[in-house]
Amino acid sequence: MAVTSFSEASAGKGRGRRIILWRHGQTSWNVERRFQGSTDVELTETGLAQARRAARLLASLRPDAMVASDLRRAAATAAELATLTGLDVTHDEGLRETYAGVWQGLTHDEIIARYGDEYAAWKRGEPVRRGGGELETEVADRAAPVVLRHAEKLPDGGTLVVVSHGGTIRTTIGRLLGLDPHHWESLGGLSNCCWSVLGEGARGWRLLEHNAGTLPEPVLGDDD
Repeated sequence: MAVTSFSEASAGKGRGRRIILWRHGQTSWNVERRFQGSTDVELTETGLAQARRAARLLASLRPDAMVASDLRRAAATAAELATLTGLDVTHDEGLRETYAGVWQGLTHDEIIARYGDEYAAWKRGEPVRRGGGELETEVADRAAPVVLRHAEKLPDGGTLVVVSHGGTIRTTIGRLLGLDPHHWESLGGLSNCCWSVLGEGARGWRLLEHNAGTLPEPVLGDDD
């Protein structure tokens, strides 16, 4: 049986919708390079300031809807945009960051020291349950359908803002673009309060912006 990707499933519709996937602001664990996963860590004052700045930019895009992870760092980030736009925020646990078991709360150096082989295998693109937690494909299994469900409700040409977490956003983008999971890591990470933009065309979703911190601009002559 042939497997249809999310990108292929959307092909031919060409409704011109747009999805902005926005990572939350800075937390104290980000500063300490501590693996957060599904641990519910709050924003720092810097993180709140980042969210307010980014919200001012994103509000000018006149988004039609917003959905966010229910973890506090994402919910607080989303609230800044909701204040400016008046949009209601739907919170969905399906958008939480990857559950990473015993890795959660450890610093990057501690993970390398204690679970170096596991970490190296993950970086090679092998399917790894980091810390005994979720596979990246399982994260995409729960997050991508949430995004698509809300995107389907958009009007033609509408914009959805998704407020989530770096790992979850990366796996969701990979799934929506129909990329093989082995290559999801090649998308690279998102800085705090930066975003990526997916646009809908005749052949499905395509990546328009990645790790952006300024307003998206049209791509002119991208085949030149």
